[in-house]
Amino acid sequence: METALLYILGVVILALGLLISIALHEIGHLIPAKLFGVRVGQYMIGFGKTLWSTTKGDTEYGIKAIPLGGYISMAGMLPPKKPGDKPRSGGTGFMETMIQDARLSDAEKVLPGQEHRTFYNLPIWKRIIIMLGGPFMNLVIAVVLYAIVICGFGIPQLSTTVGSVSECLIPATSSQQKCSSTDPKAPAALAGVRPGDQLVSIGGRSVTTWAEATKIIQDSAGKQLTLEVKRGGELLSLQVTPALTERYQLDADGKIKVDSKGDSLTHEVGMLGISSAYELVPQTLGAVPPAVWSNIAGVTNIILNLPQRLVQVAQAAFGPKERDPNGPMSVVGVGRIAGEITSINTIPVVEKIQSLLGVLASLNIALLVFNLIPLMPLDGGHVAGALWEGIRRFFAKLFSRKDPGPVDVARLLPLTMAVVVILGAMSLLLIYADIVKPVSLF
Repeated sequence: METALLYILGVVILALGLLISIALHEIGHLIPAKLFGVRVGQYMIGFGKTLWSTTKGDTEYGIKAIPLGGYISMAGMLPPKKPGDKPRSGGTGFMETMIQDARLSDAEKVLPGQEHRTFYNLPIWKRIIIMLGGPFMNLVIAVVLYAIVICGFGIPQLSTTVGSVSECLIPATSSQQKCSSTDPKAPAALAGVRPGDQLVSIGGRSVTTWAEATKIIQDSAGKQLTLEVKRGGELLSLQVTPALTERYQLDADGKIKVDSKGDSLTHEVGMLGISSAYELVPQTLGAVPPAVWSNIAGVTNIILNLPQRLVQVAQAAFGPKERDPNGPMSVVGVGRIAGEITSINTIPVVEKIQSLLGVLASLNIALLVFNLIPLMPLDGGHVAGALWEGIRRFFAKLFSRKDPGPVDVARLLPLTMAVVVILGAMSLLLIYADIVKPVSLF
C-alpha cells in the first residue's frame, strides 16, 4: 500500500511540475506581449471547458479542464485579408471557408480603435521576442533545476564504499545468470566484506577513489592482500586474494571494446566480487551549461530522427522488441518513471528528489526544443513566418518594390491542421506504447 501511494505521489509531483512549467512558458509569451502593447484576451492553462477564471484589465486568466498545454490569446495573430483579394463566394471550397472563418474569428478579437494593439502590426523583432519568450522560459527553468541538481544535490559518482558483495564470480562470457550451490564463493564474500564497508587501503596502499581500488585488485590476481575497511567507525583488516576472472575490455567511455569482426574483447583480471556504492558529489556552476547543452543535443537528435524513432516505438509496442530507454516517450511514460523513482525504497529520499528535479529539467528542455520546430502552430512556426516576412520586405525595399505586407499565415491553416493531426497520432502511439511496453529505468 505504501509503495502504491509513493508511486502516485511521484506521478502527482511530476504532473504539478509540468503544469507549472507550462504556466511559466505561457508567461514567457504574456510578459513581452503586454510590454509591447498587444491586447491579450486570455491566458489559459489547459484546453476545453473553463474550470476557473478571473479577469484583470483586458485579460482573462484561467484554468481549463484538459491539462495538456496552455495558450495566450493575442489580438491580431492572423493579419486581415489583403486588399484586392476576391471575397468568398458560395462555391468556395472547404479549406478556403475554414481560412476565412479563422480570419474573421481572429478579427473579432481586435476592438474598434485598437488596431495598433495587434500582433501583426508589431515590428518583426518584437514578434520574434514574444514567440521565443515561451521556449526561453523553459530554458531558464531547466538551467535553474540543473543548477539545483548538479550544484545543490550533486552528480552520482563512484565512491570508495562497498555497495554490494557478490556470492560468486561469473565469467563475462558465461551464459550463467545466477550463482549455483557448487560455485566457489567470491574472495570478498569469503573474507567477510560487507555492503557499507568503506575501503581505506589495499595491500598497504591507501585508496581515495574506486578506480584506484579497481586497478590494485585487477593487477593482484592470486596474491594475498590486506584489505583495510572502515565499518561503523571501526577500522578492520581483512585478508583477501583476488581471483583471476574473465571480464570485458572497456574503452574510455565505459563501452565494451570489439575486434575487427565485431566480437567483444575480453581479458583476465583479478576480482574480489565487490561493486561500488554511488554518492552524490556537488559540482561547480561550470558543470551546468555542458549538462544543459548535452540534454538539448540529445532531444534535438531524437527530433531529427523522429520518424525512425517512432517506427522503433511502433515495432516495440506491437511486437516483441524492447523499447529504447533513450527514445521518445509520452507524459504517461515520464509519469511512470517519476512513480518508479518515488516508490523504490532502496534509494534515499535525497536521491529521489534529485532524480525528480532532473526529470523536470529534461522535460523543460524537451518543451524548449520541440516548440522551436519551425512548423505552425508551434512557436517556431510563428518565428519562421516573421523571419520570412522580414526577408520579403528586405528584398522589396532593396529593389524599390511595394511593401508586400504581413505574411498571410491564415493560408497555412491546412498545414497547421495536418501538423496537429500528426502530433495527435504521435501522442496516441507513444501513450499506447508507454502503457503496453513502458520504459523502465530501474
